Amino acid sequence: MENNAKQPLISPLLEEEDQEQNRKPQNHLLVPESLPAVSTAVFTAGTDDIPPINGVRDFSREFLKEGKKLWYLAGPAIFMTICQYPLGAITQVFSGHISTLALAAVSVENSVIAGFSFGAMLGMGSALETLCGQAYGAGQLDMMGVYLQRSWIILITTALMLMFMYIFAQQILSLIGQTQEISNAAGTFATWMIPQLFAYALNFPMVKFLQAQSKIMVLAVIAAVALLLHTILSWLLILKLGLGLVGAAVALNASWWFIDITRLLYIFSGACGPTWSGFSWKAFHSLWSFVRLSLASAVMLCVEIWYFMALILFAGYLKNAKLSVAGLSIW
Repeated sequence: MENNAKQPLISPLLEEEDQEQNRKPQNHLLVPESLPAVSTAVFTAGTDDIPPINGVRDFSREFLKEGKKLWYLAGPAIFMTICQYPLGAITQVFSGHISTLALAAVSVENSVIAGFSFGAMLGMGSALETLCGQAYGAGQLDMMGVYLQRSWIILITTALMLMFMYIFAQQILSLIGQTQEISNAAGTFATWMIPQLFAYALNFPMVKFLQAQSKIMVLAVIAAVALLLHTILSWLLILKLGLGLVGAAVALNASWWFIDITRLLYIFSGACGPTWSGFSWKAFHSLWSFVRLSLASAVMLCVEIWYFMALILFAGYLKNAKLSVAGLSIW
């Protein structure tokens, strides 16, 4: 019996793109350019990458070999996270030099308002990790750039909806029982932090896009420079010039947008090869399928991130709310 069926692709989204372009999926994976020392056999489908272990010596040899490949990718990724996470923490530390109220306001905005958005958008952006990895493995490199643009469209739309939470942060915080003093200060600071929300929308898809190509080192370098610049800028604006919470907002927004702009310039420069070939109208196709996958990823990660937001909120119900919120956030 004649069989004209195509070999199934890894995901329905990839299958849709394959049908549109009338291309057959490739049955092999591409070797990332950034791992020249890794054998092609390691990335070939159906091939065992580790020979049989016949003793302690074989185990030690393979353990070191696999560990080297793992840390080649994980080391810069860990370093990037270590550099990027303290941006908000540094702002909180410098805000503590202004007053206890300022520290509490920044803590509530950073952990509750921005934390809510961070969890939702990081989760939605994580859908790109799956799709870019599958597209890279299937050899559909041009689709990685299209997926990146789709993720931008969805996350920017999400940011527009979440923006109202920033605008009405003072009313929301008062409604859930925070003190009026903290609600007013945090609500004002949240309004100034709207640019950070849109920086999130651009940032998370770019991270997943570059990670799927093993371009981790550039992410680490950009994050390290941003951390240094943010520390200097926070000291200058908050302490030296005495701009208070306005200076804190400017420093944090500028640092996040520095990260985004440098990553955009790197992608647009052609350093990513065929994975980025410019903007395409294809980005507006199959958006609903992408949205469903993004929402599933968001739910998966949000609960993990939002639990700390709940702790900050509960601290606001204690007798000395300003000190309690500030102390818990520092911890």
